[in-house]
Amino acid sequence: TTNSTTTTNSTTNPNTMTMTMTTTTSFNPSLLLEGNGPSSAISASANSPHEVVVHPLVLLAILDHHTRRQEADGRVIGTLLGRRDGGKIEITNCFAVPHAERGDEVAIGKDFNKQMLQLHRKANRKEVVVGWYASTANGSTLVADTSSLIHDFYTTETDDADPVHVVVDTRLLTDQLNVKAYTSLPVTIQNEPIANLFHEIAVSLESSDAERICLQQMQKSSDGDAAAAAAKAASVITPDGESKEDAPTTVITTAETNPTAMLQLSMEQLLQLVETTLHYVDSVVETGGTAPTDTAAIGRQISTALSSIPRMQPAVFDRVFHDQLQDLLLVTYLSKLTRTQLDITEKLHASLGI
Repeated sequence: TTNSTTTTNSTTNPNTMTMTMTTTTSFNPSLLLEGNGPSSAISASANSPHEVVVHPLVLLAILDHHTRRQEADGRVIGTLLGRRDGGKIEITNCFAVPHAERGDEVAIGKDFNKQMLQLHRKANRKEVVVGWYASTANGSTLVADTSSLIHDFYTTETDDADPVHVVVDTRLLTDQLNVKAYTSLPVTIQNEPIANLFHEIAVSLESSDAERICLQQMQKSSDGDAAAAAAKAASVITPDGESKEDAPTTVITTAETNPTAMLQLSMEQLLQLVETTLHYVDSVVETGGTAPTDTAAIGRQISTALSSIPRMQPAVFDRVFHDQLQDLLLVTYLSKLTRTQLDITEKLHASLGI
């Protein structure tokens, strides 16, 4: 048997947005079907989601939301934004949604979700609601029984009434961060729904050029901090336990702190890639194009890359290059100035006890 009730409670705060918590109760369990690919147990249309592409910004936002949750909260949920192309869904953004779970009841901030969606659409009208995300709590499963209620809510929020559910396994049972994507179909007997079947679909991580550069810088900063801490622990304290004040305490290179040196390093890497490509082209010409089996495909990719480079005079290129370099230095200076101001503010607050 199935039984569901919905109640709505509204609260208003003059300093915050109006929040309506929609509470839904149901006894339909959530069934989990793991493994990518088609299943004989369900039948889906050709436009049903079968592939999900997640951007790194989305994962960072979900992990940040889970880290900042209240200790009593088991998991967090939120709305996924992106684009849909047939059965392929690209998730480019997300935002948190307040909710509460008590047994078979789930309360969701409906008005909060609506107002946040309106604000996001002012910044990017191309992003639409494609589904919802959730983290996992310790001792819980990837898909809880209450996930059916939340999924039904997001069915009314998406344009095609077919949302995807992305689960980030924050239990960290292994050394890797597992990310799963699911679609849901009702299981009915004599036109009576008895459960919701969550079917796992393929999920992949894809980053744009800007996101890739940002991730590389974050990794360099993390590696530099770890190396500096290790060097400080190894060199500042001597084997006999005495302090060594003149020992080096950092191993961060000049290229990691100087934007000009970083740009030079990037240009050297680009030159190395060009030389590798030139060597490949020379080898194909010498062998008559019979050595590798994918010569034609690689040749088309090289032709596309070369045709995308604009033609300009050396003097014009030099002027554009130096203008971009000055802009980069200005942004770096402003970021350092902002960081210094924040540090001064924190010290003032700490000294004044604010």
